[in-house]
Amino acid sequence: MIAVRSSANFVITFAIAFAVLYVLAVENNWALFTYHAALEEFAFLVEKQKDGPAMYWYGWLSTAGIGAFAIAAAASWVPESLSKRIWPGLAWAVPLATMFAFVYILRGFFTK
Repeated sequence: MIAVRSSANFVITFAIAFAVLYVLAVENNWALFTYHAALEEFAFLVEKQKDGPAMYWYGWLSTAGIGAFAIAAAASWVPESLSKRIWPGLAWAVPLATMFAFVYILRGFFTK
C-alpha cells in the first residue's frame, strides 16, 4: 500500500515539476548541454554557436528531467497525511498552463 501511494506522489510531482522546470530552463537558458548539429558534437552547459546554429532543446529537456526526478523522488518520501493535500488534477492542470505560457512566450512567432 505504501508503494502505491509513493508512486502516485512521484508521478504527480514529476508531471508538475517537469512542466515548471522546463519553462524556467527555456526562459533562463539552463541547458545541461548544447548540441552543434553542423559539427555533430555536444558541449557541456550553454555554449555559443560555432558553425551553424546551436541546439539547446536537448539540454533543456535533460535539465528539466533531472530536476523533476530529484523533486519527485523527494516527494515520494512525504508522509501520507501531507500527500493527501495535493490535488491529483495538478498533474494535467500545470502542464496545460505551461502550454499557454509557451504560447505567450512565443507570441511573436504567431503574430508575424
